[in-house]
Amino acid sequence: MTAGFDTWDYIVFIAYAILILGVGLWVSRDKDGHQKNAEDYFLASKSLPWWAIGTSLIAANISAEQFIGMSGSGFALGLAIASYEWMAALTLIIVGKYFLPIFIEKGLYTIPEFVEKRFSTNLKTILAVFWLALYVFVNLASVLYLGGLAIETIMGVDMMYAIIGLALFAAAYSLYGGLSAVAWTDVIQVVFLVLGGLVTTYLALNAVSDGQGILAGFSQVMDAAPDKFHMILEETNDNYNNLPGIWVLIGGLWVANIYYWGFNQYIIQRTLAAKSLKESQKGILLAAGLKLVIPLIVVIPGIAAYVMVNDPEIMARLGDIGQLNMPSADKADKAYPWLLQFLPTGLKGVAFAALAAAVVSSLASMLNSTSTIFTMDIYKEYFDKNASDKKTVNVGRISAAVALVIAVIVAPLLGGIDQAFQFIQEYTGLVSPGILAVFLLGLFWKKTTNNAAIWGALLSVPVAGLLKWLPAKVAAFEWLTPWMHQMGLATLLSMVVIMIISQIENKGENDAKGIHFSKDLFKTTPLFNVGAFVIMLILAFLYTKFW
Repeated sequence: MTAGFDTWDYIVFIAYAILILGVGLWVSRDKDGHQKNAEDYFLASKSLPWWAIGTSLIAANISAEQFIGMSGSGFALGLAIASYEWMAALTLIIVGKYFLPIFIEKGLYTIPEFVEKRFSTNLKTILAVFWLALYVFVNLASVLYLGGLAIETIMGVDMMYAIIGLALFAAAYSLYGGLSAVAWTDVIQVVFLVLGGLVTTYLALNAVSDGQGILAGFSQVMDAAPDKFHMILEETNDNYNNLPGIWVLIGGLWVANIYYWGFNQYIIQRTLAAKSLKESQKGILLAAGLKLVIPLIVVIPGIAAYVMVNDPEIMARLGDIGQLNMPSADKADKAYPWLLQFLPTGLKGVAFAALAAAVVSSLASMLNSTSTIFTMDIYKEYFDKNASDKKTVNVGRISAAVALVIAVIVAPLLGGIDQAFQFIQEYTGLVSPGILAVFLLGLFWKKTTNNAAIWGALLSVPVAGLLKWLPAKVAAFEWLTPWMHQMGLATLLSMVVIMIISQIENKGENDAKGIHFSKDLFKTTPLFNVGAFVIMLILAFLYTKFW
């Protein structure tokens, strides 16, 4: 059963699709007398302004994981899931000040390329393979699955057809145009994403208050479900294992955040495509500011849906349509698609376009970064070191297409996963501790050696797996049940392994490839400093208000 799309909804959605494809293909065209080279395709000719970088970072990040998965977590556990967004704002500031200056100074195409310059080709290849597997089998597949789930729920389209449609839409402009097409269309995608999200939030809160407006609706939601408005969960909370209290602020979430925003190719790639370091840092600041707003459009609707389905009076007002695809404790990820059913004609099309924009922009970003890593770190390294620009670009397109086909095949197999956002975070956590340990020590500890980094990266996966297995099998390790604890401890153990081996190999001396910092490398502009301070003040207020 569908959400009741009318002619105007289809017109709005089709207009959105034509606009995105048109802009994507227009910016992808080869300029007169200029054949697209590797820098054009993979780094948008290093010409992106700050506002394109900031919006593109958000468009790449916000996907079905957030609209569907995070709204589902909002329904199931409340505002506490917003820590992923609000802590990300602080993480972005750290990345902009301390990581970007090093990456841009080294003129990188890919994050694995940094590993080669700092350590070795062997370690670069190991991490490149890690990332390729993660992008294809977890990121791409999960975004396709959640997007397909939303379209199936809202429009009644068979999930497999929905998945194929999303894949073809993303491929239509991103495979041909590369990062330019992705980044410039992202600017438009974010407008739809935020507008559609705000419309859905307004509708949900207005429905709760029976037409009295969003402020009355928000107040009513807080009164009806006060337990959903705690950022720091108590140990007695059923969802403590997903968000373990104060450890969200000082523990394993930092591993997920710093890995994702600092060393994740499909995120960091658009910052490497900036006109300059200052332009890139301004873009980071914009993205951090937008991150403060995201919970309003993805988490609050989930909490509102929880209040609605548990209030007989509201459900009576909604009538028969309220019973369609209704979310529940074991079907929390249906919360956002369920809300879209109540939007008036025309606005359904806007909200659905927002959801499609979130899915398609993330798919396009992941595809571009997957092809960048495969082409620059695998193909050029092992198959054709002297590949021409034309061949390099073509290999990038082909590898992206292959990755997309694999993800389309894998996506339906993810069916039945509840709170998919939590699933993605948890299983990414098997890989991220070792990678984070390698990068942090490689960046900021000159004694780190190549062999130590290789051992740290390789051992981190079985260590993370062991820490995941232990709490269920050994009573003494029950305290490790929250996966954030597992991820934090796996990172610390990986760092200890790397440091011990480095000390043995170098006997206390600095590694020859250690990074040396110039005096002004981490100096930032007054604009960046003031913006960062304001964001930190807002974060302090939010956590104090909703502690």
